[in-house]
Amino acid sequence: MLVFVGGGPRTVSLLERLAANAGSLLPASGLDIHIVDPFPVGGGRIWRRSQSPLLWMNSVAKDVTMFTDESVECEGPIVPGPPLDEWVAGPGGAILGDAGLGEVADTFTANDFASREMASLYLSWTFDRVVASFPDSVNVTTHRQRAVIVEDVATDDATQRVQLEDGRELVADLVVLAQGYLDRRPTAEETALTVAAEAGGLAYLPPGYTADIDLAGLRPGQSVLVRGFGLAFVDLMVLVFQGRGGEFVERGDGTLDYRAGGAEPVLYVGSRRGVPYHAKLGYRLESSMPIPPTYFTPAAVAALAEDGTASFATEIWPLIVKELTAAHYRRLFAAHADRTIGSWARFESELGRLDASGPEFAAIVTHAVPDPADRFDMDLIDRPLRGRTFHDRDDLSAALVDYVQGDLARRTDPRQSADHAVFNALLTVYFVLAGAVVAGRISAPDRVRYLEGEFHGLFSFLASGPPPRRLAELLALHRAGLVQFAGPDLSVTVRDGRFVGTSPAVPGEIVADALVDARLPKPDVRAASDPVISALLADGELAVEDLRADDGTDLGGGQLLADAGCHAVRADRTVHPSRFLLGPSVSGSAGSAGFARPGFNGAGFRQNDAVAREILQLAAAASRPHVSGSIRLPEPGRSARPAPARPANRTPSSHPNPHPSRIEISHAR
Repeated sequence: MLVFVGGGPRTVSLLERLAANAGSLLPASGLDIHIVDPFPVGGGRIWRRSQSPLLWMNSVAKDVTMFTDESVECEGPIVPGPPLDEWVAGPGGAILGDAGLGEVADTFTANDFASREMASLYLSWTFDRVVASFPDSVNVTTHRQRAVIVEDVATDDATQRVQLEDGRELVADLVVLAQGYLDRRPTAEETALTVAAEAGGLAYLPPGYTADIDLAGLRPGQSVLVRGFGLAFVDLMVLVFQGRGGEFVERGDGTLDYRAGGAEPVLYVGSRRGVPYHAKLGYRLESSMPIPPTYFTPAAVAALAEDGTASFATEIWPLIVKELTAAHYRRLFAAHADRTIGSWARFESELGRLDASGPEFAAIVTHAVPDPADRFDMDLIDRPLRGRTFHDRDDLSAALVDYVQGDLARRTDPRQSADHAVFNALLTVYFVLAGAVVAGRISAPDRVRYLEGEFHGLFSFLASGPPPRRLAELLALHRAGLVQFAGPDLSVTVRDGRFVGTSPAVPGEIVADALVDARLPKPDVRAASDPVISALLADGELAVEDLRADDGTDLGGGQLLADAGCHAVRADRTVHPSRFLLGPSVSGSAGSAGFARPGFNGAGFRQNDAVAREILQLAAAASRPHVSGSIRLPEPGRSARPAPARPANRTPSSHPNPHPSRIEISHAR
């Protein structure tokens, strides 16, 4: 028996790879697969259908697929399937019609942003298609409840028990933990804010998934401070305005007006940058296929990390900046030569020998690119309000409106196609970074502090922002007086029973009776509230990275440790041969979203294929007619969590290519 704990897109994608490889690797005895998740398999929690239909994906439909294509480099067979846009136009049409979305489907285009409800139906259809593609000897069973315990029941790691919240147990040969983004216990600051809010009769909503948060405590007309200007804020904005009966009406010039429903609060939004994420690009280049990197290549990273790991700040980051700079100017010289002076070849040779952020290269850019609007300035792009101060909030508001209007105009203008080239280059950079992490060429502290912190924030800001329509709605809400801007580097304190927000860029304070931290919880598996993860950690059956800065400061945010084959690593740094870890909370796990962009050799697909092939090989080695596949109730009086004996012959995770499971299981069986 194979048991999945978690039934979201990552599990579905791995199931697809199991089905694709079944023809050559499936055990003769077949395979029983059980999937445990309180939410429907396919969408899981994040993409479940039972959330507001007003919430959208932030990728256009043609950029979402659950299926491999010829770009995917894997050992298993390629089994094409429709991206989201083709599914809507094809097999999804009838499904959407039955779901009451037929009118939406009739006018839907490849460049539209699907609702999460629509995405959920696509993911559910994918799951059904995958299950139907398995041979008859494969049985798939789903359990709509939570798993509460996963533990070994023998001393040879050959059998595991997965206990469900209703007391039933699944006895498994193989377990995949793929719970996705893990909820966590509140931080000290969040706890203090919650206590202060309860004492003062205030409303405080800590970080979380907006669709799961009860927003009823945000009262009509109430002043609400919001920390966070990314996608979580956009969801909040949609739910407390349009979700409370308001509506947007198009003006003659294409802009929007907002008609209030009467139940809206007033949001004062700020963040570290103080500006919203850039809107998604509204056009395509002639070719949107990935371009091989020039400077930030796997070979370059390997050379930097020849003696261990490379420094992100001093070695990797300068190469990333150079790669993005090259992408911008390569496109500018090629497609908009009327705005450049000289040849690309000469410009590129200068870029190759100089620091892309240094003054000597800046002087070359000033001469070759006369219009400052055409130049690539990484620091200015990352922090557009850095160093600016404003006389008052009206001055700040005027600057923010200009910024958002400029962004909307630029992101739909093909004359600014250098922006699109940078977007594509960012995807390539992420591809190289993922490989560097898996290969151990970036240290865990650097990964958390820089890659998952600063770089991921920059990537989200530039490339993973909202649909343009959402920023147009933001401007309409601002004109209606319902969204105000709090400024960059927003700081919030509690004083005299009120929340008080200040920004160093603008004088004055914002006093409010409610505070929303509009962002996802900071990942830290040591604080995970998931009962399976927390119990396995307590028993030493899972291990977490120990992340400390050079001065010894605890960085938090550690991931679960897995080896190169995605096997769980224990606290004693040995490997569990038949327990796999996948998802955003796992070191080295790629493609955490489950789906990928067509034609971009999705890292998650490649990893899933390798894991699926090993699972099938392990299942073949373990197959025998015995208790595997049974579901049983606990025996009366039996301890729910007996402490399993520790085997003495565990395999260290430091092995260069650790696959001990094949030997141990063959021996045990």
